Amino acid sequence: MSLNFLFTPRVLPVFSKIKNVGYTFKSLRSFSSTSHRNVSFEQRHFLTLKDFSADEVKDLLWVSADLKHRFKGSQELYTPLAGKSAGLIFEKRSTRTRISTETGVALLGAHPCFLSPSDIHLGVNESIKDTARVLSRFVDIVLARVYRHGDLEALTTEGSIPVVNGLSELYHPLQSLADFLTLQEHFRSLKGLTLSWVGDGNNIIHSLMMAAPKLGVNVRCATPPGYECDATVMKDAKALAEQHGTEMYCTTDPMDACRGANVLVTDTWISMGQEEEKQERLAAFKGYQVTKKMTTVASPDWCFLHCLPRKPHEVDDEVFYSPQSLVWDEAENRKWTVMAVMLCLLKDYQPILDRPSF
Repeated sequence: MSLNFLFTPRVLPVFSKIKNVGYTFKSLRSFSSTSHRNVSFEQRHFLTLKDFSADEVKDLLWVSADLKHRFKGSQELYTPLAGKSAGLIFEKRSTRTRISTETGVALLGAHPCFLSPSDIHLGVNESIKDTARVLSRFVDIVLARVYRHGDLEALTTEGSIPVVNGLSELYHPLQSLADFLTLQEHFRSLKGLTLSWVGDGNNIIHSLMMAAPKLGVNVRCATPPGYECDATVMKDAKALAEQHGTEMYCTTDPMDACRGANVLVTDTWISMGQEEEKQERLAAFKGYQVTKKMTTVASPDWCFLHCLPRKPHEVDDEVFYSPQSLVWDEAENRKWTVMAVMLCLLKDYQPILDRPSF
């Protein structure tokens, strides 16, 4: 079931207004009694979910759901980051990352400063070291969408403010947070779910692998030969799965990967910068289009995710536009999750909703 039920007229009356505080739940079975965050992310960086514990990942999802309730459900005017500013470095074009971040930062009261390649050229017109030090004097936090993960690491080393990964060739942690928030809303619990990936061994599945075991989610991954996940990432993912008692299974057979899955996920086969490989990749990924046939071996409660933009060769219309497709909720949740990350890196935020049962 979707957490959108929180915002319906039937459910909103169960909230009670508390003076100068906001709203709280009187009683909802899908939430536990633990309502205080015991960890702080202030002044940390957000480059990969590998760096965050199971409880920390759950806290970020909790804050995301909380902000969604406050802004969307209660239409609350809440500006905890008033007076703050965020530098947004975009080496790669974007729809969801840019719009979700700019609007989300503004809702929180901060000022977003968009920096395109024509405004700032990392390591070309000015060294990354110097750019990091200058930005640290002007803004309170930086989100960067870059080609090289190493550039993000350089920004964290040389700067004195939090850095958020808006996408690199290795990880896209903001997307994975949005994916798991969407699944939490839909299933009301994540533990025990099986997520099947069909496609390229890219930054999206890398990030899913860094969080799924910590949330009790099994991963079954199908990639064509030669397009497997990064070996180091895969080693870390298997170690996490062993630590948390979940499955981390890899194959080259999409039907095998989809067997028993609650969640089917795919992404682009041709990322930005890989345009010259298009024909080669289209040939290599033949048979990897997500189709209704794959859903026949999945769990009866299967759903579908795609981070967008989508091409028809990646997933057919029958699946993409089906009632089981959660792609629009998934896209919207990019906003609430980036807001949660920005807020938690700059303030010790305490949600007003009780902690969900993951």
